[in-house]
Amino acid sequence: MTGLTAVILQLMHNAVPDKTTVLVIGGGPAGSYSSTLLAREGIDVVLLEAAKHPREHVGESMLPSMRHYLRFVGLEDEYDARGFMHKPGAAFKFVHGQRECCELILSAIKASVEGINALCYTQTPTSPYLDRIAQHGMCPLCAFPPSKFRAEADELMIRHAEKQGVKVFEETRVTDISFENGADPAEARPVSATWSNKSGETGTILFDWLIDASGRQGILSTKYLKNRIFREGLRNVAAYGYWTGVSIFEEGGPRSNAPYFEYKTGWAWLIPLHNGTTSIGVVMHQDTSIRKKQEGPSGLEEHYLEQLKLAPDLQALIGDKGAYIAKSVRGTADYSYHATQYSGDHYRLIGDAAAFVDPLFSSGVHVAMTGALSAAATIIGSMKGQITELEAQSWHDAKIGICQTRFLMVVLSAYRQMHHQGNTAVLSDIDSTSFEAAFEKFRPIYQGEHDTSTKLTYEELSKMIEFTRHLFTPTTHQQFQDVSQRVGKLLDLSGPVMGPDDLAKVLDSEDSDAKAVLQRINSLKILSNDTSPDSFTSEAVNGYVVRLERGSLGLVKA
Repeated sequence: MTGLTAVILQLMHNAVPDKTTVLVIGGGPAGSYSSTLLAREGIDVVLLEAAKHPREHVGESMLPSMRHYLRFVGLEDEYDARGFMHKPGAAFKFVHGQRECCELILSAIKASVEGINALCYTQTPTSPYLDRIAQHGMCPLCAFPPSKFRAEADELMIRHAEKQGVKVFEETRVTDISFENGADPAEARPVSATWSNKSGETGTILFDWLIDASGRQGILSTKYLKNRIFREGLRNVAAYGYWTGVSIFEEGGPRSNAPYFEYKTGWAWLIPLHNGTTSIGVVMHQDTSIRKKQEGPSGLEEHYLEQLKLAPDLQALIGDKGAYIAKSVRGTADYSYHATQYSGDHYRLIGDAAAFVDPLFSSGVHVAMTGALSAAATIIGSMKGQITELEAQSWHDAKIGICQTRFLMVVLSAYRQMHHQGNTAVLSDIDSTSFEAAFEKFRPIYQGEHDTSTKLTYEELSKMIEFTRHLFTPTTHQQFQDVSQRVGKLLDLSGPVMGPDDLAKVLDSEDSDAKAVLQRINSLKILSNDTSPDSFTSEAVNGYVVRLERGSLGLVKA
């Protein structure tokens, strides 16, 4: 091979191809994971990412489900090898004067990696109660696995996609999408995309299928479908920066390294990172932020530092040794939004390109993984004729809607618990179809046994929020142990949902501990099908479940 031939072949290898089976726009968690799933099934995939990894992105915590998603594609061990900091849950101070919610439930966990893994990663638990939690791959809402440098974690995912055969092109932005016969995007099939890269090159790539994982830019939703809907009750903004010398929450104890969340006008987070720095951020409704900046100070950095002064517990952890890293502050609009649809003829929307719930509880990456698996399974199902394309679209729309609606309910109940300024439950922010599908087995709670109406009312929404608020009732590990001895079978997360009337029938009216524990367990059941990709094989959507096997990924009848 001559030198010139080698150069030509290298240039050809580095060039975006003219055609692919599946084009994925965006190399964040959603795009990288969906492309990995498809490539592992032998499908030709091209991924175009506008940035160069590693790139800055907020989001230093993730839910326990992430480990299960990583395990399915063979990436779990590589994450572990990076030494990301493990988190034994999280502490939420929603009401000052009371202890942190979810705090003492971890008090019996040994301060060891094995003990932490027992809670977060479904290994051998340390109590009957935790055994029930571990069987479902979850902890009561606050069991966060590794905190991470988001940039490093995202780079691991996109590099893994490359190893699986995905053709990845970074610093290559999709600028336009063309539809079949120039028809209306809302009704037509996308057939090609125009791109440009950092070198000034441009081109067009043809594809059979399109996955939009372009993040909040959401090129399909915002530029073509124009179907993004912002939730007026959750128009939040965030400012965050990085610190050194910040104390670890309960360092050396069973909750050492746990992220800390505190409410005071807005809410603030404090998340230790594995390089010794700490991410600290503040979140508030946009209207509150505007008012505070008008009152001064108005500059982002000055505003950020001023708001942190309102969080006494965080200030105590910062202490005298904590030092803000100058000019590290960033601002982001954490507006909550959804869309009228997340799919169409031969295309799927996933991750933040589809919807965003809220930064509280760090559900973003989980929702991204859910959408990625849904997109891959429905595309393959349609390709193989396991399901019609229209049925595949309906399945994907429903799955995305159900997942985000469940976490939306948790967020709304938390804000009600905090009496958070500006953040309220607005009926128009809720998609009634997704609500009904997400909480079908909770109908007796919010609607009553005999009410068969289908239109969601504000009263029903409020009932469901009140039911979910019990997730945040401060309870102790000892309470769970004692109650387990008395009514152990009622603590089963897979058991039927029990409302106030049901509990009254089986509990002594003076047994306040049992009532508190069981209320919390029953509230937790709203997330029982959002703990790992395995739930795709058991929770039927429109009569179909996912076959979660490498080489046979797709949809089958339930």
